This record gives sequence, C-alpha cells and structure tokens, in this order.
Amino acid sequence: MSGHSHWATIRRKKGAADAKRGQLFTRLAREIVIAAREGGGDPGTNIRLQYAIDKARANNMPKDNIERAIKRGTGDTKEGNDYEEITYEGYAPHGIALMIACVTDNRNRTIAEIRHILNRYGGTMADVGSVAWQFHRAAYFSLPATNNDPDAIFELAVEAGADDVEFDEHSIAVIGPVEAFKEISDHFQNARIEPEEAELRLIPNNEVELDPEETLQVLRVVEALEDLDDVQDVYSTLSISDAAMAALETA
Repeated sequence: MSGHSHWATIRRKKGAADAKRGQLFTRLAREIVIAAREGGGDPGTNIRLQYAIDKARANNMPKDNIERAIKRGTGDTKEGNDYEEITYEGYAPHGIALMIACVTDNRNRTIAEIRHILNRYGGTMADVGSVAWQFHRAAYFSLPATNNDPDAIFELAVEAGADDVEFDEHSIAVIGPVEAFKEISDHFQNARIEPEEAELRLIPNNEVELDPEETLQVLRVVEALEDLDDVQDVYSTLSISDAAMAALETA
C-alpha cells in the first residue's frame, strides 16, 4: 500500500497535479457537496465533511470555494448541478481489479468515458459485485518517513484504534476501521503530526505483483481514468514492487 503513496508523490513531483489544479478543485468541491448533502454542513458532527474540507485545505483550495461547496450541499444555494456518487467495477490488463469511484451529474457520459479508456488500454468493465468483494473500506493515513519516528507513529496509531501500520523508506501508512477515522485523526492532530493523506478509501484484500513493464501498463490505465473529470479515485489490487518503483521514477 505504501508503494501507491510513493507513486502519487512521484506524480506530484512531475507536476501532474499542478497542471490540473482546476480539475482538482472541481473534484474536491464535489466531495464537499456530497458530504454536506448527506450529513449536514457542520464538520464538527459530520466526519466525512471534515475530511473533505481538510483534504481541500491541504491542496490549497480557496476558503470561498469550500464555503460555496458546503452551501450547495446543504441546499442553501441552488447553483451548479445535482451530483450523485457511483462506483464502477472493472479490470485493467493482467487481471488487476479496479474500483472506480465517481461523482457525476450524467451517468451515461461517465460510463461511456470509463468504458472507452478501459477498452483503449486492454481492460474491461465488470458486472456489479464481481470486483467489489476484493476490497474493503477503511480509514487511511499516509505520512512521510522522514522526520517521523516509526515507533512513536506505531504506538500512537495502535492507541487510536488502527489495525495496521506499514513502513517503507519513503512513507508510513496507517490503516484502520472506518469508525476509527476521527480518533486516529485527532491523535495525529494532538501530537502535531500532519499526514500527507487522510481519507476513507477502498483497500484491496489481496494484492498482485507484476513485473515492472506490466506494472507500468496498469498504471497508465489508472492515470487515464484519474484524468477523467467525473472520476474521484481509482483503487486497484496492484502491488507496486521496488523494481517497478525504480522504473516509475525514471519513466
């Protein structure tokens, strides 16, 4: 799992995120709208909204944009489209399972775009339920390995209710049950530790490791899907090996 965080860091360093900041803000705003619509506009009582706001702030989204998105979600303003959440299931090349989380105002457009990308890169759409069983939803936090004491992070995470803590030379991943998200987040905040990522995400029950070239083929599919406006996140059963990571860094 940590390999995925390192891959995301590599992409940021190459400027992919900065080049599409407008698209990023659109995705963040949609998350806030959905969260506020489902649980109300008070982040103190709506943990999903608090997470969405924290994620927006971490990406330097302007305060006015955040407030407008909350008002749209609570119905205080009627601007914009009516969004819905939907997750599509599919396969990338080499049998890697994909869960493609979307927020859209047009299902037909979204599924057509996803199907086009999968077909283009040698993947396929999957029937509902045929892939979802390979994942579970969890609280996920990623911290840089530099300047963080692994033992201290481990003790703090376990105390807060985490199920697993994974270490590599680049990052520390903390994984716990969904209901422990706020407790883990509060523990980090009280310890003045700021995660690079803090979210509810789908975690694969088992991962598949491919050779470096096959890994790159799968990641090209994931990147193409993530570039679609309606796609919020793409989760996969791919395990990124050290050899594949080295190839990514030079690609």
